[in-house]
Amino acid sequence: MESQAKSSEVQVRLAWAVEAVREAGRITLDYFRRSDLTVERKQDDSPVTVADRGAEAFLREQIAERFPEDAVVGEEFKEQDHDGTSGFRWILDPIDGTKSFVHGVPLYSNLIGLQYDRKSVAGVIRIPALDEMVYAADGQGAWYVRGVADPVRAQVSATPELEKALFLTSEIEGFSQKGHFDVLNRLADATRVSRTWGDGYGYLLVATGRADLMVDPAMEVWDAAALLPILREAGGTFTDWTGEETVESGNGFATNGVLFEQVLPLLR
Repeated sequence: MESQAKSSEVQVRLAWAVEAVREAGRITLDYFRRSDLTVERKQDDSPVTVADRGAEAFLREQIAERFPEDAVVGEEFKEQDHDGTSGFRWILDPIDGTKSFVHGVPLYSNLIGLQYDRKSVAGVIRIPALDEMVYAADGQGAWYVRGVADPVRAQVSATPELEKALFLTSEIEGFSQKGHFDVLNRLADATRVSRTWGDGYGYLLVATGRADLMVDPAMEVWDAAALLPILREAGGTFTDWTGEETVESGNGFATNGVLFEQVLPLLR
């Protein structure tokens, strides 16, 4: 009964997140490609804008109103992060791919992850400028929506060999900064095509079978939390570079499942 109750609560929260992320996306689109957009720099020199902050503020306000006993973690307002009493924890990335956003590239995403007892149980990736979304909850499958069409099951590819695979990553310099440029070269050499259609969009492509693997050498928990349940429910994998299914190791990679054992040795 307890697990059924938890599953029901996850479904309620996921249904809310699917609608809330649409509004968060609309907030970001109000600023997308505006010539007067001010770009600030955070302490780590990464960019942030009023769009990032506005979207996260909206989501935090809505969670506080709808699920006041839930914990919240977000990228832009860490001072407002708080523990809850329900066992649920929301993990928010209002714009994953701010660098794409500020350059007018439509591949940025809004990410909402949901954990229960610190285990990822649901997630949403939305690409507002392309009007695409994929979402999932444990045991409920992964679902893809474009525009106003009905959701269809999201399913990873069946590509069996790396030499036939499309490999994605978010940015090349991340490998150099982490001392892993050799890993990037090995992956590029081993695959048919390599591209930087990255951040949340790249993981959406893996979950919907349009790409076969994505590897990132540096990830924060808000970059990863939404991805794990989506890739898992779409039939693929999301782990850290050691192969552990976690969102808090500081790196990550996704595959169609078939390629997991072929990719893992290239990361070590």
